[in-house]
Amino acid sequence: MQHFLYKLENITNNSIGDVMGHNIDLSKYKIRTDLAIEAMNDEEKTMVTYENGIKITNVDIDAETSKKIGKKSGKYITIEFDDITDHDSFKKVEDVFIKQLKSMVNGENILVVGLGNEHSTPDSLGPKVASKVLVTRHLFMLGDVDSGYRCVSSLEPGVLGQTGLETSEIIKAIVDMFKPDLVIVIDALASQSIDRVNKTIQMTDTGIHPGSGVGNSRKEISSEVLNVPCIAIGVPTVVDAVTIVSDTIDYMYKHYVYSKDKNPLHKFILKPNYKDIKIDDVDKQQLLGMVGKLNNSEIKQLIFEVLSPIGYNLMVTVKEVDFIIDKLSLLIANGINATLHENIK
Repeated sequence: MQHFLYKLENITNNSIGDVMGHNIDLSKYKIRTDLAIEAMNDEEKTMVTYENGIKITNVDIDAETSKKIGKKSGKYITIEFDDITDHDSFKKVEDVFIKQLKSMVNGENILVVGLGNEHSTPDSLGPKVASKVLVTRHLFMLGDVDSGYRCVSSLEPGVLGQTGLETSEIIKAIVDMFKPDLVIVIDALASQSIDRVNKTIQMTDTGIHPGSGVGNSRKEISSEVLNVPCIAIGVPTVVDAVTIVSDTIDYMYKHYVYSKDKNPLHKFILKPNYKDIKIDDVDKQQLLGMVGKLNNSEIKQLIFEVLSPIGYNLMVTVKEVDFIIDKLSLLIANGINATLHENIK
């Protein structure tokens, strides 16, 4: 509650624990996100384009920005969409994904790695993608492959709790033995926005820290570790309780402003459009008093400092996650197959 109390009452306590008579070290807790566009906080200019209503954000993070936001230097491509549950939407996102992935892929000998735990649905994206990838390395060994196909192998290394082995070490051993030209890793991510859960695909040439978004960071998987280029593809499938509560407060503000407008037609609208609603400090303070004086980042920090020390910053996903993960894994696998093999349309 450091920001909250200092801003409102000029109290210089170091943590909520001090205020309540307990000593709780909050330095070990961090608000988590795996998405570069969320970590940046407008620190750096981005290039945003739209294709068939799908938002594509390209950003190159340099060394200076990397230090500010805690993300590795490199290229990040983020695709944001509303839905992939119907055929037309699925195809539009798939086409965009293939186009962007092709801009990053080089080499003829490719290793595709599906990170995560297949027995935990929100974390099963990687293994599900890897199981759908068209592997051809064994055919190349037989010397019977038509032109238009690359040499592709796949790996599902599991997680530390299943194997007792660091995922990074397993992949490194495979890479050292078979020496692929490129490694593509797929993993489930965590987001700081409810709106992005299962609706965002991030691609980067910087690799990945498996489990970092849920506070269980393992050894890095990257070109520096593997000594070959490494592309990471991820989808945020979970958010933490801090995100849910802070987003709910923001929607409360917007609902309050929306309700003040005495338009009688509002009562017939089942799903109001809050995106374009502007809120001011007066509205925020009228609704939530002292808390209304805080900006969005301070509210999020306050909630984080309340929930994390007591273990209530839970990781949450949507109720239809089984269906969505199947759709996402199929889309990403189709995209990888079409990217790596010219004969697949």
